[in-house]
Amino acid sequence: MYFQIRKPVFVNLEHRKEVVSMAYTLGVDIGTTSVKTVLYDTNGKVHGYSNNGYPLYQDTPDMAEEDPEEIFSAMQDGITELIRKANLKPGELKGVALSCAMHSLILLDSDYKPLTRAITWGDNRAVKYADELKASPQGMEIYQHTGTPIHPMTPLTKLIWLRNDHPDLFKKARWFVGIKEYILYRLFGTLKEDYSIANATGMFNIYNMDWDNQALKLAGVTRDQLPELVDTTYQLKGMHDQYAKVLGIDPDTPFIIGASDGPLANLGVNAIQPGVVAVTIGTSGAVRVVTDKPHTDPKARVFCYYLAKNMWVIGGPVNNGGVVFRWVRDQLCAPEKVTAEQMHIDPYDLLTQIAAKIPAGSDGLLFFPFLGGERAPIWDANARGSFFGLNRTHTRAHMIRAVLEGIVYNLYTVMLALEEVVGRPTSIQANGGFARSALWRQMLTDIFEQDVAIPESFESTALGAATLGMYSLGLIDSLTDVSNFVGTTVVHHPDPKNFPAYRELIPIYIRLSRSLEPEYKNIADYQRRHEHEDDFSGK
Repeated sequence: MYFQIRKPVFVNLEHRKEVVSMAYTLGVDIGTTSVKTVLYDTNGKVHGYSNNGYPLYQDTPDMAEEDPEEIFSAMQDGITELIRKANLKPGELKGVALSCAMHSLILLDSDYKPLTRAITWGDNRAVKYADELKASPQGMEIYQHTGTPIHPMTPLTKLIWLRNDHPDLFKKARWFVGIKEYILYRLFGTLKEDYSIANATGMFNIYNMDWDNQALKLAGVTRDQLPELVDTTYQLKGMHDQYAKVLGIDPDTPFIIGASDGPLANLGVNAIQPGVVAVTIGTSGAVRVVTDKPHTDPKARVFCYYLAKNMWVIGGPVNNGGVVFRWVRDQLCAPEKVTAEQMHIDPYDLLTQIAAKIPAGSDGLLFFPFLGGERAPIWDANARGSFFGLNRTHTRAHMIRAVLEGIVYNLYTVMLALEEVVGRPTSIQANGGFARSALWRQMLTDIFEQDVAIPESFESTALGAATLGMYSLGLIDSLTDVSNFVGTTVVHHPDPKNFPAYRELIPIYIRLSRSLEPEYKNIADYQRRHEHEDDFSGK
C-alpha cells in the first residue's frame, strides 16, 4: 500500500563482530499521522525502524487536531522500541535528532499543561481571519518579512482566530508553542524553538532571525509567551531521569533540536545544491529547492523556510497528495478494493494498473484535487475539488487516471511559480509514497518534461534529521555528506509521445483553476452553513 504505516523492521546488533565501538544517531520524524524513528550509523546505514501512529481529530469540517499526549507516547514508544531491539553498547548512541511537521499550535497554562489539543496545519477554522489578512496590505508586508504565505494553517492566523472567537481560552494561555516544543519541554523542562519551526509560524522575521514585531502585535502575543529561539543544530542535554529510564538512554545523550519536516526532506534526498528540486508526494505534497539566502515571491505563492546556516528552502506545499488517491480508493472504487483484497494484492496496485490502460491526458478529463482546500500555489482554504470535461465515454478508469494526473498538474503549477522566483531546476529528486508507483513516477516525469531521480534512501525526512544531528555532533564534516547516505537512484526519463496531451491540457487546467477561484468561497460558505457549527472548546 502506498500510504500505509509499515510494520517495524529491526536489525539486532547483539551479535556484531566489530570490537571497535560504533556511533549511532536516531532520526525522529514527528509527522502528521505518526512518529517515524530510524537508527542510523555514521555511514547512513539503517539499523532499525519504527512507525507509531495516532489519530487526527476532525469533529467538525474544518477541524484538524491531535492529542499532544498521544504524540508524546508515540515518540516514547518509537525510541524505546529501537533502543531495546538494537542492543546498543553504552556510549554508542551519540544523539537523537528531531524533525517535526510545521504549523502546529498548543496553548499551555502557567503550569505548562495543555489547554488545547495540537491544532495542526490542516485546520482551517481561521479561514475568515486569514482571508481578511491576505486581502490587506498588511498581509503582504508580513509575508515579505516572514516568508510564510498568509493561510489558516499558520499559528499566526490561528492565534488571531482564537483571540477573537475564543477570548476566554486565549486569556488563560501563558505559553503558545508547537508540538516539538511541547515534547522537548516534557523531556528537558525548558522551552526552546528552532529557527525552522519558528519560521513556519508566520511570526518569525527571516532577515533579523527573531520574532517579527508586526506579526506578534497582530497575533496579540508577546515574546515572553513564546519559546526561546535557537539554531537547528542546538543541543539539549540533561533529560529528566523518569523519561531517560523509559527510553532506555543516558539522560545526558544530546537531543539535536533539528528543523521542520519539509526542509529536512530536501536534505534527506540530497536536494541541497543550487537548482536541485525535491518533489514529494506523500499524504500531502511539496516542491522545494535550497538557496543560500532568503527569497520571497512578489505574488506570495511560495514559502521561504530556514534549514541551516546559508541554507533556505524555497517552495510550495500542497494539501492534496496521496490523501486524494485514498479518497478514490474508498469512495469511487469500492468494487476494485474488494477485488484486490480477494486477490491478496494492494488495492493501490490494482487501481494504478487500471489507470495505466488509459492514455495520457485521460481523454480530456481533468480533475482539480482540492478536497482539503489548498495551499500552494493558490493559498485558498475554500478551494474544492471537481472533475471537468466528463462525457459519456469516460469510465471509472479515466477518473482514476485523471485524479493522479490532477495531483501532478497541481504540483507542476507550484513548480512554475518556483521557477519565477529561483529559476528553472537543473534536476529533480522525488520521494514519498507515490514513488512506489511506476505509473505515477512516469506521470511526474512526463508532465514536468524532465528526468526525475528517485533515491533509495529510507525515510528521507528522518535521514535529514539524523544528518543534521551528525553534523551538530561533529560526526560528519558537512551536510553535503548526505550524498554518501542516500544510496543509488533510479532515473526516469520523460516519454515524448505524452508531451502533446499534457502541453495542451495544462494551460486549460491553469485557466480553469483561476476561473473557479471566485466561486470557491461561495460553495465553501454554503457547505459550512449546512454542517455542524464549530463547537471548539479547547480540548
